[in-house]
Amino acid sequence: MILIDGEPASADDLTYLATVNYGAYTSFRVEAGAARGLGRHLARLRLSSIALFDEPVDEGRLRELMRIAVSDRDACWLRISLFSPDIGARKPSWRGVPKIMTSASPSPPPLATWVNLDVQTHVRRLPEIKSVGLHDLIHARRMAQDAGFDDALFVDGAGLISEGSLWNIGFVKGDRVIWPQAPMLAGVTQALIEQGLASVGLRSETRPVHLSDLADLDQAFICNSATPACAVKSIGDHAFNSDPALIERLEAAWASNPPEAI
Repeated sequence: MILIDGEPASADDLTYLATVNYGAYTSFRVEAGAARGLGRHLARLRLSSIALFDEPVDEGRLRELMRIAVSDRDACWLRISLFSPDIGARKPSWRGVPKIMTSASPSPPPLATWVNLDVQTHVRRLPEIKSVGLHDLIHARRMAQDAGFDDALFVDGAGLISEGSLWNIGFVKGDRVIWPQAPMLAGVTQALIEQGLASVGLRSETRPVHLSDLADLDQAFICNSATPACAVKSIGDHAFNSDPALIERLEAAWASNPPEAI
């Protein structure tokens, strides 16, 4: 069920959501009333609310509406979106606290166990915001799959690697995880892996990574809330070795962060 501010969505609400894609969202798995990285998801919503609507959403209110959405479910996938029916293409200037949409559904499976990535030149507008407008991301995945790949990796005009369609990417050299430094969405799963790396004997650094650097890197992986870690077999025509033990260590680093109660 889709709820708006804790109540069943009206026809007017759904009409707006179906015709205007201005807003931000986050989504994650909930188990036993808790979620890994919950504080980070809530902080990102607050910053997105300020950036898009000029007013923050209240964390206490968010938690209250999340508890209503989850209700008595043992496990679910929870999506929280921020929007305002007072904003549209002809009237973009409204400012205030946005409405909060929540929806709980069965948890999706991971994206894949391994992927081959198509390189596409693309930089999202406001990449730091998880936008409800997914046209460019869906189109990128569609074009990648039409070309025989699994998904799309974004680079700028100079070959600087940033992120993928629905995920962050990391590289591995020896015992170091290397995160690309570029305009992108700061992924919650990426942050949780980073936080747990020391517990699995890995360290990390963040630096610019270009396509020309791939030959000097050992492995690559992608990560998002539905997919703690997934091996990358190739980027364009560059093939990587993929060691299942690395994916297990990255998943263990992610899992070392305890779920936070809603």
